[in-house]
Amino acid sequence: MVGTIIAALASAFITGALARFAVPGPDPMPAWLTVVIGLGGTVVGGGIVILTVGKNPGAVGIASFAASIALVIVYRRFVQKRALWGPDAYRFPKKGFGVDQYRERLQRVGIDPDQVMSPFVPGATNAANAPAGTAGAAAAEGGGEPTENPAYYLRLIEELHDNGVLNDAEYDSSRLRLLERLRT
Repeated sequence: MVGTIIAALASAFITGALARFAVPGPDPMPAWLTVVIGLGGTVVGGGIVILTVGKNPGAVGIASFAASIALVIVYRRFVQKRALWGPDAYRFPKKGFGVDQYRERLQRVGIDPDQVMSPFVPGATNAANAPAGTAGAAAAEGGGEPTENPAYYLRLIEELHDNGVLNDAEYDSSRLRLLERLRT
């Protein structure tokens, strides 16, 4: 029984995570919400297939994934109140579960969340990569004093990178900025 529950939660997490990746733009949310989206998609999509086609595992899997994508779209549109495509879809959200914590973490590492955009958006700038003297660079420098506790700062940016909030370039840039501050 416990094994079945753990397998269902793991499967729901994977389905929810894949659904988040299928919709363009950042979708910062806690792991529990990813599991809820995966479980909801599995119940709705699987239920529809079982009622219409019967017990077809392939169709249940595809319908579960499609329903999970639909739940991510509903969450983005009605909870986060942001665009589903276009340049606004790549902006960091201002509303949603866990978004305030992610915004706070980004600001602590010296990145303005309102400047974080996908490299695929023309004219987008990332505060961590902004040229010196620009507004983005000023935002990147205003994240407190990480030299007081460099281990915490490194752990924080690594966690942000692992959760997909920081891309590889932003992660490397943040680490290099810390090392430069420590040398001075």
